[in-house]
Amino acid sequence: MDYASGNEGLTGGSVPSRAPRLMDEVRRRIRLKHYSLRTEQAYVGWIRRFILANGKRHPCHLGATEVEAFLSALATDGGVAAGTQNQALSAILFLYREVLRVDLPWLSNVVRAKRPRRLPVVLARDEVGRLLAVMEGRTWLMASLLYGTGMRLMECLRLRVKDVDFARNEILVRDGKGGKDRRTMLPRSLVEPLRREIERSLRLHAVDVAAGFGATRLPHALARKYPRAAREPGWQFVFAAAQRSRDPLDGAERRHHVGDAVLARALARARRAAAIAKPLSAHALRHSFATHLLEAGYDLRTIQELLGHKDVSTTQIYTHVLNRGGRGVVSPLD
Repeated sequence: MDYASGNEGLTGGSVPSRAPRLMDEVRRRIRLKHYSLRTEQAYVGWIRRFILANGKRHPCHLGATEVEAFLSALATDGGVAAGTQNQALSAILFLYREVLRVDLPWLSNVVRAKRPRRLPVVLARDEVGRLLAVMEGRTWLMASLLYGTGMRLMECLRLRVKDVDFARNEILVRDGKGGKDRRTMLPRSLVEPLRREIERSLRLHAVDVAAGFGATRLPHALARKYPRAAREPGWQFVFAAAQRSRDPLDGAERRHHVGDAVLARALARARRAAAIAKPLSAHALRHSFATHLLEAGYDLRTIQELLGHKDVSTTQIYTHVLNRGGRGVVSPLD
């Protein structure tokens, strides 16, 4: 049976004659738990690779030996990073615990790869200035928001019109990492550019409504609870995509937010134009936000809340990247 392609499936550890297809059940359970689309795509991909690596045998006939061999092959033959290996393990654990409902004792004994502790890439203030100086338009605004607010990339792209509070000069970040909401500042220098971006988004929304569309995707069950909310201006994405597209979850035609690749390409071009040697990603702007606040004398707890870190120990990593040399110690040579 071709389980990897989703032609058969099971629940409860046995193979019924008319069971839902395995991959369909994986997707259903992921969506039931409100995992992101990216997580769904990653988990489905790893589960399929795990099944194919074992000759398309059904997972209920596999065990600790096969799981450990699969993970070891990723590290030795595939040369994947520890984070990638752990993601594969999480996908397999999800398959057994949440989909097959098989509680096998060896699941708790599978060792996760230890991720190396690396210091984040942080831009100097003049590097941030040079970077933003060679950017323009929407990508400049997105990059400025990442550096000016400390938001994660997807938090910025998923920003809704109603969550920008111009009166209080703050942004409400909803459903951030770990499903948490938080507030962060709205830089005064970005008020007018952000107003113009929202006006653009609402013009596109008006066009969609006139064409019989205009309903955006709402998080979780809000669409059922508030059926009219999806068409309200406040729920529209600030950084709306130029074209409507098919929603991969339900096939409906909607206007989604702009894709993350748009900013990634713009940052790559800007890094070259600004002659910045450091590797640069959108997350480096968030790291720079935290480090520069720390340099300015703000306390860790405040920065922790702005970043949305669960534990202050995560925020403490920025104390190691301050621009003060070796832990602030003056070299005896100087």
